[in-house]
Amino acid sequence: MITRSSTRDALLLWLGSRAGLLVTTLLGVTFADYLAGWRKWDAELFITIAEHGYDGEPGEPVDEGLPAFFPGFPGLLRIVHFVVQDWSAAGLVISLVAGAVAMAALARLAELEGAHGWMAVLALLCFPMAVFLAAGYSESLFLAFAIPAWLAARQGAWSAAALLGAGAACVRITGLFLAIALVVEFFVAKEAPRRAGWLVVPFLPLVAYSYYQYSRSGDWLAWKHAQQAGWGRDFAWPWEAWRTTWGSALGSDDMAVAFRMEIAGAVVAVAVLVWLLVLRRWSELVYTGLQAGALMTSAFYLSIPRSLLLWFPLWVLIARVTTSRTWLIVLYALISGPLMLLNTGRFLSGAWAG
Repeated sequence: MITRSSTRDALLLWLGSRAGLLVTTLLGVTFADYLAGWRKWDAELFITIAEHGYDGEPGEPVDEGLPAFFPGFPGLLRIVHFVVQDWSAAGLVISLVAGAVAMAALARLAELEGAHGWMAVLALLCFPMAVFLAAGYSESLFLAFAIPAWLAARQGAWSAAALLGAGAACVRITGLFLAIALVVEFFVAKEAPRRAGWLVVPFLPLVAYSYYQYSRSGDWLAWKHAQQAGWGRDFAWPWEAWRTTWGSALGSDDMAVAFRMEIAGAVVAVAVLVWLLVLRRWSELVYTGLQAGALMTSAFYLSIPRSLLLWFPLWVLIARVTTSRTWLIVLYALISGPLMLLNTGRFLSGAWAG
């Protein structure tokens, strides 16, 4: 049963954690340095797209990886920049507001499953990669569309689910996996066939974006080829990807640490997939399994732990398990919370953390 208190608790956790993160990360630096600290990695690329478009900054070499980023976040960033003049601050504002929407929806989704909503939110906020929910990245904005879309689907509101799913598809390629999972959920729920037309809507942003990139580059799969050009995401068999990542994790430099995190993320991902399979959660299995398949057939593991932020079925499952065992969520938070703060420090120092 969904209650008003679930939304209240989710927002308190979200805003309280953001206040704590602000205090922790702002100590000892000027505000200008603080904003510069968040302008790292993908955040800088989103700003480049928002400010100059997919051709990048005039006079600079063209970054062939830019088309990998869908236009939803940089488009909104450009709009918010009219009010918030600092690009980095504008990105942080988007993630702050979008995160509040996402956490409220996550809590409601968990309560629909008979769990305590605040436990799902706490599990997500303490996850070691949760820094990317605060940064000027697209994770919070994606979840602000994806979780309400799933919640609407579970309640039979398919027009709302389709439109929200389309919003998610404007933000990340993960929206494609969400769209496919919504199709599975539709048939699992045995909905009336006359409503099936709505299932097309979440696929439209991908078609539109592919056409846009085709019109400027002649490449219908520019977003995919940009991932190959920018990050070396070429196809590899799963065992080849594992072998390459394992070898890279054996070093002693900073990147070796990142690859160890990737391996840990892959192990967690496989465990979650098995968990969903045993529970016969077919639509959630499709949503998470397609992501895992794409990430684990790349030349090497990249951003697997970060992608788990988007696995809202995982956070709901954790809430279901811990609702009757509060000590488990407390133990989880005590172990995972410090790791989240450690990874936040890595990100702000410029180390690869995602």
